[in-house]
Amino acid sequence: MRIGVIIPAAGASSRYLATGGLRSKLDEDLGGKPVLQRTVELFTKHDDVGEIIVAGPADDAAYAEFKDRHADRLGLLGAKICKGGVMHRWETVNAALEHVTADCTHIAVHDAARPCVSMELLDRVFNAARRHNAAIPAVEASDTVKRITDTGETIGGDDDVAAILGETAESRKPLRAVQETVDRRSLVLVQTPQVFEAGLLRRAYAQSDLTSTDDASIVEKLGVRVVVVDGESRNIKITRPGDLALARAILGLREPEGRPVHKRF
Repeated sequence: MRIGVIIPAAGASSRYLATGGLRSKLDEDLGGKPVLQRTVELFTKHDDVGEIIVAGPADDAAYAEFKDRHADRLGLLGAKICKGGVMHRWETVNAALEHVTADCTHIAVHDAARPCVSMELLDRVFNAARRHNAAIPAVEASDTVKRITDTGETIGGDDDVAAILGETAESRKPLRAVQETVDRRSLVLVQTPQVFEAGLLRRAYAQSDLTSTDDASIVEKLGVRVVVVDGESRNIKITRPGDLALARAILGLREPEGRPVHKRF
């Protein structure tokens, strides 16, 4: 078994920046190393991994900047860098697929902003992929799940009192309401890495309809069974600034001091 790992890293960190982040989440400091480097390092420690492809931004200027920040570090880890997609995650994975060599029997796709996955989880999902064509990690939905709808109103409302008191950023947020409560008994929250037999993933990405939220959903369109192994609550995806503090706690790392890691050369 030889696994080629694709790490899509072309995103703009829009949700992260919109909720208070000061820079790309992949550039944030995790124990003196950028988040992206921590994520790549996970896979360098596993014997089944033969190569790692990191797919950065598609725009020429953004890609050049991405290489300036990350190429040296990732190159020392043996990772290759390529351009990703313009708009969608699937475009980025599709672009990276071209750089996976033919001797890889399997391909894993892992979120660049998930630096806390354990070696035990990697073993679990890789071993499942030996026996099945598609394997993904997931955790059970432990909270109550509700489907909501946008009411078209704002939290502060449109009454005269609100106009007199003045609106705040909070009061201008959209007002959402519960549409229904969803039975969670058969629901899981899917994580990465997602691992596939190489020919299967290439076949899945050759389809005309690639709209998806993850790679498994593209494979599912072929009618292929995707098996699920136990994920980990610690395998978080950094999406908002608060997640970065949680990742540091999980990894036992302290807050950075001095010059930001993305400026250390």
